[in-house]
Amino acid sequence: MGKRLYKSRDNKMISGVMGGIAEYFNIDATLVRILYVVFSMFSAAFPGIVVYIILAMVIPERPRQSKHDSESEWSEF
Repeated sequence: MGKRLYKSRDNKMISGVMGGIAEYFNIDATLVRILYVVFSMFSAAFPGIVVYIILAMVIPERPRQSKHDSESEWSEF
């Protein structure tokens, strides 16, 4: 199964949207947050807040891994 975009459970400030995007692209979450703020400030009518709210509602939260799932990953090696 391919790579999926999820909200981050570990790297979150508000809802984990920017942390999830950073994890998806394997980059620093602080950089993603800074770029988001800069692009939002220079866009017309500051739609960044609306986009963030939509993303927070649309992007699912990362599923929790059960203890059984994490043990089975290690048993494969």
